[in-house]
Amino acid sequence: MLSSLIRRNRPRSEMSFLEHIEDLRVSIIRVTAVFAVGMITALFFYEKVPSILSLPLQWAKQPETSPIGFLLGQTEPTLRALGDLKEFTFMGVWSVLMYAAFAAGIALASPVFIYEVARFVGPALTTREKRGLIPFCIAALILFIAGAALAFIWLTPMSIQVWHHFAAGMGIEVTWQASDYFGFVTMMSLLTGLTFQFPLALIILMWIEIVRPRTLLKHWRGMLFGILCVVALITPIGDPISLGILTSVLFGFYLGAVSIGSIVVRRKRVARGDTPYPEDEDDYDLDEEDAKPSPSSVSPAKGTQQKPPQDGDISSLD
Repeated sequence: MLSSLIRRNRPRSEMSFLEHIEDLRVSIIRVTAVFAVGMITALFFYEKVPSILSLPLQWAKQPETSPIGFLLGQTEPTLRALGDLKEFTFMGVWSVLMYAAFAAGIALASPVFIYEVARFVGPALTTREKRGLIPFCIAALILFIAGAALAFIWLTPMSIQVWHHFAAGMGIEVTWQASDYFGFVTMMSLLTGLTFQFPLALIILMWIEIVRPRTLLKHWRGMLFGILCVVALITPIGDPISLGILTSVLFGFYLGAVSIGSIVVRRKRVARGDTPYPEDEDDYDLDEEDAKPSPSSVSPAKGTQQKPPQDGDISSLD
């Protein structure tokens, strides 16, 4: 059992169906084991991880300590005077520990997950496609880290500032509950990191020719509306500034993915011997249909003669 978790006894190209299922089970166990190690490590250092997750709140209260404090602006005096996080139940304290451990487990297991996915689908790819798999995995990891960092360093502190500004304007005194805050930071970073995988998903759909680049570009208004709806769902506070920033970033990713997908599809079709753009085939098929003569326009054959009109038939005078 332990040897099968560490290495494969046979190449995946020679495995049967049941052996592929077993290999998938091993991959899931590996990712789960690394995730569990991250959670246990976070629980072991339970005093350090919550202090790291508290940084967005400290940056919101004191922007001068933030790496991008010049983008956060000034804070409300009531926010600067806000005390430490509070928790009112014992289960809330346990929730704080679980949120911290979950964040550490995801951060540690995400590279292993990407590697296992690439290892599992690798034998089904050609040699040329396998060479592009490594940059693809690296890009997926970089995009996930970039999305999580954007939410952690910028979107979360700015959302706290905007929300506290509205609360102060309505005369409401805000007391941050620790479990709510840590859940907000963890889910905001995780969902934003996953959302940043959006351009890679589009490139895959174009590469396997489920959707065409020109079709995606044609429906950019619907895509913009869909991105706005997704961003509104993944941002718990949903302030206009965060919505605008994240929507703009994802829409830029969408345009970049369409451009890259067009290049990938063109190279794939040229290597296969097809026309560079699939839309050209549609235009060619339409031209062929237009070029076909209609039955009404077909002239009679030369060898055929029309019958003479019968007596009383005046149709030949037309």
